[in-house]
Amino acid sequence: MDRMTDIAVVSLDQPLASIADELGNSFAEYGFAVIRDHGIPQELIDRAEARSKEFFALPEEAKRAYHQPGGGGARGYTPFGTEKAKDALVQDLKEFWHIGRSLPADHPYSAYMAPNVWPSEIPGFRETFSELYLAFEKAGLRVLEAIALHLGLERDFFTDTVRDGNSVMRLLHYPPLSEDAPEGAIRAAAHGDINTITLLLGAEEAGLELLTRQGDWKAVEVPDGALVINVGDMLDRLTNSRLRSTTHRVVNPRGEAARRGRYSMPFFLHFRPDYVIETLPSCIEPGHESDAPPPLSSHEFLQQRLREINLV
Repeated sequence: MDRMTDIAVVSLDQPLASIADELGNSFAEYGFAVIRDHGIPQELIDRAEARSKEFFALPEEAKRAYHQPGGGGARGYTPFGTEKAKDALVQDLKEFWHIGRSLPADHPYSAYMAPNVWPSEIPGFRETFSELYLAFEKAGLRVLEAIALHLGLERDFFTDTVRDGNSVMRLLHYPPLSEDAPEGAIRAAAHGDINTITLLLGAEEAGLELLTRQGDWKAVEVPDGALVINVGDMLDRLTNSRLRSTTHRVVNPRGEAARRGRYSMPFFLHFRPDYVIETLPSCIEPGHESDAPPPLSSHEFLQQRLREINLV
């Protein structure tokens, strides 16, 4: 293991049994781990970053043509200053684009997942991000296999739980900081992720911080090209907080970094919509069964949380 910090930094290109507990312990303590050798080709990452920058450089009117009010921000463009973290007083200083799973109209889950929209102004946008979506899924499933081993489950335990899941890839743009930003506004206010696990590309630039058990903000340091992985609320609920969904934020940079934009690409890996999140028996302390959260479908949980963050 690399020890840039005491958050685990491990290579995914090795037998999962050899890293499962290292990852699991990092998720239990910090809710975060960093993955090298994740299998997403650098050429694809570079191409995706270029297409993302091209889109966000479009005129505001062109971008807003892809905004879909009433859709919970699940597809297309969400304008700057729309999303607000739960309990935050002001909106985040960001704009983003969402790409979800493409399903045929007669698929059982098609009612849960709207069709994707694609910007006609950017050649290769659809092809690039369709390819990246699948690459994120593959890497995410390998991380889930390691988590299953750490929890004492069958290695493929999560395979069916996330098959055709409502996973979303977000292209994020934090514009250069303006002098007229609302007081107290930061690029991404303190929040927890809703989903099962998040895989984040583009976190090398300083700014990502997590809240420790001791109540301190801790910077997440990331080697070039690595993925940051964090536990979402759904996995926290499934494991009765044995694996922690940790509050985190993206703080405003200072100096020269404040005058340039920041780009990143998180992939929010979700359970399938009808998967019932019911606490794993091995994560319930005998005699404390009533303390476990009640069973809830992932779709119900998602809708509940989207309302809290101003997206529905």
